[in-house]
Amino acid sequence: MILFLAPLIFLLVSFVFSMLGMGGSQLYIPILFWLGMDFKTEAIPLGLLLNVVASTSAAVTYIRNRLVDWKVALPFAVGMLAMPPVGTWANVSLPTRPVILIFAAFTTLAAILTLSGWKPKEGLLRGRRRVVLGLVAGGVLGFLTGLIGRGGGSFVVPLLIMAGLPAKVAAASSAVIVTGSGLSGFLSHLATQARPDLLLWLLCAVAVLLGSQAGSRLMAKKMKSSAVRYVFGAILLLVAVLLVAM
Repeated sequence: MILFLAPLIFLLVSFVFSMLGMGGSQLYIPILFWLGMDFKTEAIPLGLLLNVVASTSAAVTYIRNRLVDWKVALPFAVGMLAMPPVGTWANVSLPTRPVILIFAAFTTLAAILTLSGWKPKEGLLRGRRRVVLGLVAGGVLGFLTGLIGRGGGSFVVPLLIMAGLPAKVAAASSAVIVTGSGLSGFLSHLATQARPDLLLWLLCAVAVLLGSQAGSRLMAKKMKSSAVRYVFGAILLLVAVLLVAM
């Protein structure tokens, strides 16, 4: 059942999330959990893989169009690449329920940030402060990537804007950073406790790739970005409530 249902669901999810410039692990992991997969050893590793597939698709486009500001993004990338293995170690040590509650709390924060439409003033931080912000914030988000399988794109973009990047460049740079941290987290889980179902992983990955490509090309013509943002935020709040209630 899951072999056919999951790819169809993720085709739709990746289509919508690509409109927001995000990978989609916020929904991949809970959906896999509700479809019967173990949260820590099956849902998180596959969710990270699918997030990497979706974000890589966007990142390649951004790099080709020279939209990535490597100088500002590099400190974030260092922190987010280094810390996922530490988060994975904590994931292995913790029982499943606390991991689910942390995931729900992080999802709630992302939903509030999305629904509020808050954006920091551009260029609040300069020089060394950028480096400190990138290493510290990137490290925290990288740890959470390994712990709960969340790439943190909804938090990276505002932080990059604070570091002085225009919104468009911040989104492009975030896609590259999240791809790296997601890959680091996925490999950490794969090496420790992941239980892969190769056929299911392949089918879901293909569905996410197709959905993200279609959504990114049709977004401007089919739906206003504000409407997508409100739908996205409401869905995240619902997911968080259901995870806590279960």
